[in-house]
Amino acid sequence: MATTRVFKSGNSMAVRLPASFGAVPGTPVEVREEQGRWIVETVAAMPRETIDWTGVWGSVPHMPLLTGEDRGMRPRDLDWGSKQLKARG
Repeated sequence: MATTRVFKSGNSMAVRLPASFGAVPGTPVEVREEQGRWIVETVAAMPRETIDWTGVWGSVPHMPLLTGEDRGMRPRDLDWGSKQLKARG
């Protein structure tokens, strides 16, 4: 049995678990109180919520979809000796 202390971390109270417990950082846990005892148990990771974009694509009225040539970057000449660029550096 290992002992530790409760300490303040920001606006929360925290407890460090000894390395001998084998806890993996980032593991989701549930903490509850039962009859004056604190119980810490691992819980199954919550599945990540995915967003379905199928109803969004092309749904803006009067806005044409981009073609392949619209997606490209057009080359432009930059004046690397301009005063504006020198002022930023």
